[in-house]
Amino acid sequence: MTDSLSRRSFLLYGGSTVGALVGRHAVSPWPALHRVERGNGGEADFDLEEATIAQLQDAMRSGARTSRSICAAYLGRIAELDPKLHAVLETNPDALAAAERLDAERKSGRVRGPLHGIPVLVKDNIATTDKMMTTAGSLALVGATPPRDAPLVAKLRAAGAVILGKTNLSEWANIRSTQSSSGWSGRGGQCANPYALDRNPCGSSSGTGAAISANFAAVGIGTETDGSIVCPSSACSLVGVKPTLGLIDGAGIIPISHSQDTTGPMARTVADATALLGVLAGRDYSVSLDANGLKGARIGVARKKVFGYSPEADALVEAAIAVLRQQGAVIVDPADIPHLGEYDDSELIVLLYELKADLATYLAAWAPNAGVKSLADVIVFNDAHKSTEMPYFGQELFLQAQEKGPLTDQAYKDALAKDQRLSRTEGLDVVFAQNTLDAIVAPTGSPPWPTDLVNGDHFLGASSTPGAVAGYPTVAVPVGYSYGLPVGMSFIGKANSEATLLRLAYAYEHAARPRKPPRFLPTADLSKP
Repeated sequence: MTDSLSRRSFLLYGGSTVGALVGRHAVSPWPALHRVERGNGGEADFDLEEATIAQLQDAMRSGARTSRSICAAYLGRIAELDPKLHAVLETNPDALAAAERLDAERKSGRVRGPLHGIPVLVKDNIATTDKMMTTAGSLALVGATPPRDAPLVAKLRAAGAVILGKTNLSEWANIRSTQSSSGWSGRGGQCANPYALDRNPCGSSSGTGAAISANFAAVGIGTETDGSIVCPSSACSLVGVKPTLGLIDGAGIIPISHSQDTTGPMARTVADATALLGVLAGRDYSVSLDANGLKGARIGVARKKVFGYSPEADALVEAAIAVLRQQGAVIVDPADIPHLGEYDDSELIVLLYELKADLATYLAAWAPNAGVKSLADVIVFNDAHKSTEMPYFGQELFLQAQEKGPLTDQAYKDALAKDQRLSRTEGLDVVFAQNTLDAIVAPTGSPPWPTDLVNGDHFLGASSTPGAVAGYPTVAVPVGYSYGLPVGMSFIGKANSEATLLRLAYAYEHAARPRKPPRFLPTADLSKP
């Protein structure tokens, strides 16, 4: 595998009651909200750090807070701290008015569900019909107006969520260049990691990862083609859910690949990610959450090609595996994934073919008033605006994609068939069946690297590709810190096994309580491993 291809494979790392939110058997490990009186006759204030959906609902139900005051507090935090992060491209000017309407509904006795009045940040490749733009971070789409909300956004609004703003991302979900820096876009500049500002937040959902970790909203939405939810979740100490391909309607998302693109939750706790996934997928996953959910579970450890590139990540994941064992899981070690690394070439072929076709389809249906109508148009735009769009890296992958033919080409069909065979029927399906596994675990990635706009990303390794190419679900969870830099572990599952993965992740989280909020340090403290 060439160095650029190796980098590309990792670059895409891309109506229930509140009481039911954490599940019938779930026990919340998180403390109650800390409330402080303003002393001016106003309503109670609270410490935003690490507030969960359940805590925010408790505050609204008791009258201590309103959705409007919660949203205003988050907007104030964004205004204060986002200049350090560049994680939020724009906030929604109608957010407070939407929150007021939801407060009125609550006052009249109507609560739509666990997201009623909850502020959510959405990645800027997801179409919204409001006063915000949908650009994938590119200046080429500034001013383009989607004709309707993406279906997932419509579901969020129907569930009572407040769309608080749009997050920065790796431009075009990081499919533009082989030498890009994750988290950079022409519109938003370079997104930073809230744990150490000179470190990278990873993946195309970098802005969502940095923003939710920094407590800029309750929860956020990311998208993934290969690693773009789980990698920023790992780098920013979040829970990230990359669902089964097709579980959530992907219409209205600026695409790379219909064979791999999906969207999913990014949150500070498993319970919050579960509540958000339930709304997006139209299912109640919260009933699966169980603090004793690891007991008797069969969990395989994938080692070949996904351990060994980062001693720091290895050590933290080994400690997490020990917790799984202590909580009653049966550990099958090793449970290596067949053919890992053998379809990186065909994966890239599929992504390039589908990018050219799928982007044209999106632009016609979702950005009819845009000045660009095709990938070729975007390439021309970038060339004409090099100083703002290509000051650090080029568009080599765009050029390669433009050279591809239609999806009827045999080269495309052969690459797609190879991907599906090696990742599914001869890959994950085999290791799950042979070992009767509920999940496979592996390090999600290394501790975050220093951002380098000159040379691009410094990926050491990751475990996202098998699940991404197969279209199978992955749940990433924090497992600890090396020199204060976050590391995550991924639970990889069979198709449509989200409930199982969330149960296992919740039980691990309940036992380990791994997350610590970021401190916005200018650089990592290398004196304290």
